[in-house]
Amino acid sequence: GPPPPAAASEQGRPSAAAMSSASPRTGRSGPGRFFDAAGKRGEIQEFKEELNHASKEKKKEALKKVIQAMTVGSDVSSLFPDVVNCMQTNSMDLKKLVYLYVINYAKAQPDLAILAIHSFRKDANDVHNPLLRALAVRTMGCIRLEQMTEYLLEPLRRCCKDQDAYVRKTATICIAKLFDINRELVEDQGFIDILRDMLGDSNPMVVANAVASLCEISTSSRKNYLQLSEDVIAKLLPALNECSEWGQVFLLDAIAMFDPPSSRIAETILERGVMVRLSHANSAVVLSAIKVMMKFMDRISSPELVRALSKKMTPPLVTLLSAEPEIQYVVMRNINLIVQKQPQILQGEIRMFVCKYNDPLYVKLEKISVMVQLATEKTVDQILSEFREYASEVDIECVRRSVRAIGQCAIKLSRATERCVDALLELIRTKVSYVVQEALVVIRDIFRRYPGKYETIISDLCENLENLDEPEAKAAMIWIIGEYADRIDNSVELLEGFAENFLDEPPNVQLQMLTATVKLCLKRPQASRDLVTRVLKTATDESNNPDLRDRGYMYWRMLHKYPEMAKRVVLSERPTISEDTFATQPRVLDRLISNLCTLSSVYHELPEEILSADRKNSLHRGNEDTEDDEDERENIARVQNEMRARSQAGARYVEESGSEDSDGGGSRSSSSSGATPRGAAGAANGAAPPPPLRGMVAVLSENDPGQNGQRGLRTAAAVVRGKGGAVGLQLMVGNFCPQPMSGWAVQFNKNPFGLAPAGPLQLPEVAPNGGTAQALLPMQPNQLLSGTAPAMPLVLEVAVKTNVDVFYWRVSYDLSAVLAAGGGVPKEAFQQTWTQIPQESKARSMGQFSQKVSPEMVVQRLQQYYVYTAAQVQGNDAHNLYLSATTSNQLVIYCELSMQKSGLGVMLTCACKAPPLVPLFQSFISECLRIRFQGGPGA
Repeated sequence: GPPPPAAASEQGRPSAAAMSSASPRTGRSGPGRFFDAAGKRGEIQEFKEELNHASKEKKKEALKKVIQAMTVGSDVSSLFPDVVNCMQTNSMDLKKLVYLYVINYAKAQPDLAILAIHSFRKDANDVHNPLLRALAVRTMGCIRLEQMTEYLLEPLRRCCKDQDAYVRKTATICIAKLFDINRELVEDQGFIDILRDMLGDSNPMVVANAVASLCEISTSSRKNYLQLSEDVIAKLLPALNECSEWGQVFLLDAIAMFDPPSSRIAETILERGVMVRLSHANSAVVLSAIKVMMKFMDRISSPELVRALSKKMTPPLVTLLSAEPEIQYVVMRNINLIVQKQPQILQGEIRMFVCKYNDPLYVKLEKISVMVQLATEKTVDQILSEFREYASEVDIECVRRSVRAIGQCAIKLSRATERCVDALLELIRTKVSYVVQEALVVIRDIFRRYPGKYETIISDLCENLENLDEPEAKAAMIWIIGEYADRIDNSVELLEGFAENFLDEPPNVQLQMLTATVKLCLKRPQASRDLVTRVLKTATDESNNPDLRDRGYMYWRMLHKYPEMAKRVVLSERPTISEDTFATQPRVLDRLISNLCTLSSVYHELPEEILSADRKNSLHRGNEDTEDDEDERENIARVQNEMRARSQAGARYVEESGSEDSDGGGSRSSSSSGATPRGAAGAANGAAPPPPLRGMVAVLSENDPGQNGQRGLRTAAAVVRGKGGAVGLQLMVGNFCPQPMSGWAVQFNKNPFGLAPAGPLQLPEVAPNGGTAQALLPMQPNQLLSGTAPAMPLVLEVAVKTNVDVFYWRVSYDLSAVLAAGGGVPKEAFQQTWTQIPQESKARSMGQFSQKVSPEMVVQRLQQYYVYTAAQVQGNDAHNLYLSATTSNQLVIYCELSMQKSGLGVMLTCACKAPPLVPLFQSFISECLRIRFQGGPGA
C-alpha cells in the first residue's frame, strides 16, 4: 500500500519527506517537467540561448517553440528582449513569428514594445518588399497601445499612397484600428479624408477595404463618415464588378445605405451593378443584392418596373432554398421579412416551401411560417391541405405550429375562415391532447377576430375539457366559457370544475379564472353567487400572488359597491384582432429590410435591440467586476498586496483547521512564506469546508492608535469555518513600526454566542517597516456569553496585545459561523413544530434570486453552510423547501423557502423561539443564496 503521509513540522509547514512523497518523481523528459518550477526556468533559459544563436534556423525553431508555448497559455513574456532582437533579419518567416509574439505581449511589456518601434518603421519603409511593408504596418496597428500611435502616423500615411495595392489595402484596415485606439488623432491627422479619397482607388480590393473601414468607423462612433452621394456610388459600382465576393458584400451593404433622391437614379444603380449579382454563387452576395433592390424599390415610381424586379428576385431566392439546411434557415428568416413587404415575389412558389420528410425541425417551422405569409384566397386550400397533413406528424412542435398556422390563416383571410374552422374541428375530433389544446388557443383568437359568428362550435369545444392540462389551453377555454357564459347552459358547472384546483393552477390560469367568474356573475348572478364568492375569497385570502390578490380585491369592491361600473369594466367591448396581428409593424419591417443578410434579419429584432441587450449583459458583468474590485480595494487595500492575494479564499483556515482526529485544539500560525499544501490537508480531513461568504476585511489601520497612543499595526480579519464544523478567526497582520513586533496575545469581549479563543494567538515576531504574518486562531462557542440577544450586524470585539501597545478592533461575521454541523430537524418533528407555530409568529420576506437556480442547487448550497432540508414539496407554481438550522447555543430556526417555477421570485418564511435570530437568519439566507429581498431582509 502507499506509505503514510509524513508529519508536518511545528510551524505548520510540511516536512521534506512529506513533500518528496507527495511530488511525482518524473524526469525532465517526462510530462512532469511542465509542473516543475526548476524545469520551467531551465526551459526559458534554453529558449534564450537558442534565440541568441547565430544560426537563423536555430532562431526560427526557437521562435516556433516560444509561439507554441504562448499559444497554450505559458508565460514567456520574459523573453521579450530576446525575441525583439530577432527582428534584425531579412527572413520573412522570422519576422512574422516575431511580430506575432510582439502583438501578444505588447500590453504586458509596453516599454519594450516601444523599443522595437525602430525596426517596425524600418520595415515599413522597405523599398524592395511590399509584403514586409504591409506586415509592419499591420503589426503596428494590432499593437493596441496609446504610446504606439504617434509612431504609426507617418508610416501609415506613406502606406496609404504606396504603389503596391496590397500595402494600400492593409493600410485602410489599419486606419480603422487606429481610430478605435484614438479617434481624435485620426480625425485631426486627416485619415478620414484619406479613406474617402481611397474610394476612387484603381484597385477594387482597396476600394472595398476603404468602404469596410469607413463603415466600421461610422458604426463605432455613431457618425456618418461614409457620406454617400451619386459621385461616391459611381466610384463603387466599377469596383463591384471586379473585387472578391466578400468585397462585393461590403460594397453592396454600403450601397444599401444610400437613399436615392429619384426613381431614375435608383433604376440606374440597380441596372449598372446590383441586379447582375443575383446570379452569384455566394449566398451572402445574393442576399445583399436583394437587400439593395428591396430598399430601392420603395423609390421606384413605375409599378411595371417594381413587378419586373420582383420577378427577377424570385429565381435566386428559390435557388437558395435548395442549399444546406443551415443556409435554408437563414434564407427563410430573410424571406419571411421580404414577403411581408413584397408578397408578390414568391406567391407563385408555394411548392418550394412544402416540408420534406428529411427537413430539420427548425426548417419545417420556418417553412410553415412563410406559407402563412404567402397564403391568399387562391392558395389557401393547397396550404390548408399541407397543414392538415403536418398536424398528423410525430413531431409535436411541428404539429402545434401547423395548428397555429391554420388559425392565423383564418384570421388573415376572412373568406377562408369557415374552411379553416372546419379544419380545426376535424383536428379537435381526433382527441389528440396537444392538438386539441393548440386548437382551443387559436379558436379563442378566431372568436375575437369574428365576434358572434362561429359560437356554434362551442359545444364541440366543451366536450374536450378532460384533455386540458396545459396552462395556455386552460386559460383559452376559461376565457371562452366566461365570454359566452350566457349562451352555455352549464357554464357554472364548467367553471366550478376549473375552480376545484384553483390554488394549484399557474398564475395566467388563475387570473383568467377570476375574470371569467366575475363575467359569469354579471351575466348569471343568481346561479353563480356561491362560485364567485368562493373564488374571490380564495384569491384574496389564500393566494400569495400579489397580482391575483389585487385584482380579486378590485373585482370584489366593484361588485359590492359599484355593480354598474363592474359591467362597464369587465364586459366592455374589446377591439377585434386585426388581420395583420401576426405581421411585423411597418416601421420595424422597413428597418429590418434595410438590415437583411445580418443577425438582425435572423432574430427579427432591430440592431440596437440586439446590441443593447449585449451591452446590458456586459455592463452588468462590468458592474459586478467593478463592485468586486471596489470591495477588494476597500477591504484589502490597506493590507499589503501579498496579504490580499492570500486572504480572498480563506485558504489558510481551510488548509490548517483540524479534523476529529487531530491531537489538540492548539492554534497554528505561519509567516507569509509558510503555506500548507491544499491537497494533503484535503485528503487527510475529508470534505472541504464551505467557502467563506465574506472575505477578509481590514479591521485596523496602521494609523489607528492603540490603548497608549502607539500606532503601526495593520490588521485584516475574517471569521471562517473549517473542516468538521470548526470555527476560527483568520488574521493577517502588518508591522509598520520602526521596531519588531512580538509578544502576541488576544482577548475577546463577551458576545451573544460566547465565542472565545480556544488557544493562544501564535504569531511569530514580525519584522519592522512592512513585515507581515498570518495566523489562524481556533474559537469555541458558549464560553464568553454576554446574556444579551444578538443584533444585526453580528460583531466580535477583539483586543490584541503586542510589545508595542494594546490594539482594539471589531470584525463582523454572518450567522453561519455559529450554526451547528448536523443540526437539522427530522421531517416528522419539523412538521409537528411548524404546524403548531402561529401564523403571526412567522416572519415573511419576498424577493428575487439574482439568477435562475434549481431546488437541488439551493439544497446543496445551504447544506454547505449547516442549513438542512427537512422536506421538499412541489406545487404547480412553486417549489417549497422546508429547512432548519441549529445555533451553537441550541436554538432551532425553522424556515419555508418557496421558489417560483416560472420566474426568479422567492418567499422566505421563518420562525424561532428567539425572535432576534429571525432577521439574522434572513440576512444570512440573502447573502448565501444572493436573494434581493423587498425592503431588505425581514421586509
